[in-house]
Amino acid sequence: MSEQRNIRLLLADVDGTLVTQEKVLTEQTIAVAQELREAGITLAITSGRPPRGMSMLIAPLRLKGAIAGFNGGVFVNPDLSVIESHILDFAAAKETLELILDQGLDAWVYTEKEWLIRDGNAPHVSRETWTVKFDAKVVPSFTDAHLADAVKIVGVSDDLDRVAACEKMAQEKLGQKASAARSQPYYLDVTHPKANKGAVVLTLSKLLGIPPEQMATIGDMPNDVLMFRNSGMSIAMGNSSDEVKSQATAVTDSNQNEGFANAVRKFILQSAA
Repeated sequence: MSEQRNIRLLLADVDGTLVTQEKVLTEQTIAVAQELREAGITLAITSGRPPRGMSMLIAPLRLKGAIAGFNGGVFVNPDLSVIESHILDFAAAKETLELILDQGLDAWVYTEKEWLIRDGNAPHVSRETWTVKFDAKVVPSFTDAHLADAVKIVGVSDDLDRVAACEKMAQEKLGQKASAARSQPYYLDVTHPKANKGAVVLTLSKLLGIPPEQMATIGDMPNDVLMFRNSGMSIAMGNSSDEVKSQATAVTDSNQNEGFANAVRKFILQSAA
């Protein structure tokens, strides 16, 4: 346990980690957030969601510091005022959109304030609206003005193999121009190269004055592996793939079986005590 002592911050992914499949915080998760506070350990959250789509978590978890939306594309205070943001390069945004559409995926474009879609009845739109608690804006097409303000572009499809293949293609074609990783099996998130969860660890370290080795991270998807690599301790959820689990220092139960609360008590609070 020696490598786990002196954890001062826990950075948690949201969907598949902090909330259940029904997108709710359990009583145990809210309780364990209080236990972290009492132990003097900061709880921070990061997600592919826009900051507005995490606002319902702020009060119950009593979050105090920076919140990293869009996988670190926009950092906000708990009142949602922007600390810093990373907008996609225009040429990279244009190339991303073409690639996603060419591969047969639907595309969504997020700016700092808006979620833009072309079809209100497209797959996952109603589910995402329910999750983030605000409506998308339907546009006939994505204009250059939209792409100039894009913080995140999402490829969406229920053909999960196609999403996985598109992820690899985006990583190869975009290279250093953007960060491309799946935030869900059916979502491919493309953001500024500095907007990835590995960079979130380093930004929080800078903002809060906590060395990365004194941070723990917890998540369930391939885009969480980047933050695993930059933190002193990493925990994969039980609902993660074997590939994700193999990259973490510990594995907990699933998000349907109090995986977050169990991980905090077993790996963070016990070692702190």
